[in-house]
Amino acid sequence: MDIVAVIDSLHPLEIKVLTTLGARPPGTALDSEQLAAAAELDSSQLSMAVEWLLAKSLIAVQTETVTPIVSLTKIGEEYYQTASPLERVLAAAREATGTGKRLTIPDLQGQGGLDPSDVSKAVGRLKKEGAVLIIQGGCIETTGRPSPTTEILRTLLQQIHESSKELRSFTETHRQVIEDFAVKRGNAKEPFRVDERVSRSFILSTDGGGAAEQLLKQGMAEEVSQLAPDLLKDGSWRQKRFRKYTISLRPPRIGIGKKHPYREFLDTVKAKLVSMGFQEMRGALVETEFWDMDALFMPQFHPARDIHDVYFVKKPSHATAVDEPFLSHVAKVHENGAETGSTGWGYSFDVHRAKRLVLRSQGTAVSARTLAASPDIPGKYFSIARVFRYDQIDATHATDFFQVEGIVLGEDINFRTLLGLLNLFAREVAQAKEVKFLPAYFPFTEPSVELHVRHPRLGWMELGGAGLFRSEVTLPLGVTVPVIAWGLGLDRMAMVALGIHDIRELFTDNLELIRTTRGLF
Repeated sequence: MDIVAVIDSLHPLEIKVLTTLGARPPGTALDSEQLAAAAELDSSQLSMAVEWLLAKSLIAVQTETVTPIVSLTKIGEEYYQTASPLERVLAAAREATGTGKRLTIPDLQGQGGLDPSDVSKAVGRLKKEGAVLIIQGGCIETTGRPSPTTEILRTLLQQIHESSKELRSFTETHRQVIEDFAVKRGNAKEPFRVDERVSRSFILSTDGGGAAEQLLKQGMAEEVSQLAPDLLKDGSWRQKRFRKYTISLRPPRIGIGKKHPYREFLDTVKAKLVSMGFQEMRGALVETEFWDMDALFMPQFHPARDIHDVYFVKKPSHATAVDEPFLSHVAKVHENGAETGSTGWGYSFDVHRAKRLVLRSQGTAVSARTLAASPDIPGKYFSIARVFRYDQIDATHATDFFQVEGIVLGEDINFRTLLGLLNLFAREVAQAKEVKFLPAYFPFTEPSVELHVRHPRLGWMELGGAGLFRSEVTLPLGVTVPVIAWGLGLDRMAMVALGIHDIRELFTDNLELIRTTRGLF
């Protein structure tokens, strides 16, 4: 080993530790407390210096002992000041037995500061020790016997409150109670904490001994990191030791500002659609059932209206009115088809239900409002809509998500136009390599299709549905030309485009994941 190079690389704290050990007779070991005192370092400084020297193999650990130390938690301090659940339950049982009152588990749970789990655990322990009985009717009464655990627990609280103690200083019986009532993983509400105090002694290695000897010979010059004018004027720089700098070390990585990958994806999707000539549609998150479902020719007895699929607004629960003449026109189409050439659904339309407020469950509600607002013909519209559905959360499902909703109106629009647009979205926006279409059914489109893409890890997954709006949808809203429509899950498209395997990662606050997730383009 190049002793000079080693010494040049040493930090002042390392030098202090090496010279302290080197000043002792060869083979002398010092424990952490002795070393800190002799080197005049605090515990944090000593810890850093020791770890650096161990990594450089200049010192070695001669002995290491692990001592369990018992201390009170915040809960333990509260038990010391007041009473433990065991003491409170036993005292309540004795009072009830003495006065002839009935004491039940709910009575105990109603006492302030006692959780149901505390009561259950205390009653179980006292019953096991024979201090209480559970009699007919679920009542608790005392037997007159003492509770050894309760008495030991009070003794331990008093002893450990004064200062932390080594676990081995207690008797076997007391140690068992400490372990029973010590904080464990998944159960933090306990009075005792058992921590391991590691004590180590250190000795110089062969290389460390050589470095320490050289340092002691050349003396301890003060180390400086900058050549100040004062040092040059009086020439004192000759007696100083200048800190070495290693320019070959990699600099620390600086996290530059970056837009969230999903936010960037959404902005890119919007920019692409606008560049294709689409106009943006906007709508409210809270919508009436009329625009969310009725206007889309979804019957009021459709399973999708079940409480398990849609979130209903509690207050106010209903809108005051729905725009006319659309309400009347849609109601007639549901009942008998009106002038659409359809027979309708054949039931009596419930106007009051149509006014019920829900969290928007599909972006198609925005399209329905746009159709009723005299859109341009021909015209192309899109919306990036946040929608809400009651669903089981997993890698590909969430309870709220973004849909990219779109409609195209025109005399020459047909199903082939729709398939071409869907294929374009899948390949350009989702960056999908494999795309397929499957037949589907939706109450508001005919024919209907589902768009599927292959995720590189999760396999085939559905992006959403599309189709030609039925005349039962367009005519009541005042549109007489063909309309193609689609609603695709943007979150799933982003998973494919960004190489993400779990939909929940799209909304993560994990800065490392945000920094390392590749952009869309």
